[in-house]
Amino acid sequence: MNTNNESLFDKAYNPILQAGLTFGGVVAFVLIAKIVKLTGLIYVPQRFPWMTAASFMLLFALFNSVFSLSSQNLIKYWGKSIYSFMGLAAAAGLFAWLTSSMTIGEAGSYRWIYIVVTIGYLIFLGMMAFLKNIVEFAQKEEWNHPRIRRKNNKKE
Repeated sequence: MNTNNESLFDKAYNPILQAGLTFGGVVAFVLIAKIVKLTGLIYVPQRFPWMTAASFMLLFALFNSVFSLSSQNLIKYWGKSIYSFMGLAAAAGLFAWLTSSMTIGEAGSYRWIYIVVTIGYLIFLGMMAFLKNIVEFAQKEEWNHPRIRRKNNKKE
């Protein structure tokens, strides 16, 4: 038996695949909610598709930015990631509109939630790039002979 200790976060997964899977999650959750609403088990608000779309966009933002740490070419990965996020936002928004019969303006604060999630995604990407630069710098440093720091000794 081959035990592979490779972590899920050790690979830079294709952002287009991530967006596709995330959109599949949006569709699955909304359709399950529609079935639950038809059975009358629990109350499902009309804005639920918008909430689901925004929630899955936040999940995409979080995981995509973490996966960017293991990419070889960060700029190329970012390009695909941002276009994938835009496509996910458009597709999830369109699906939420079709299933809720409400525009994003009629859905209340979800317009602002979309904006906040988008800005948060860009901040997540920036933070991960900064962290990646710090780690790369630390790996290049020679740790065999650390610099000796002089202390200012007060003479009494």
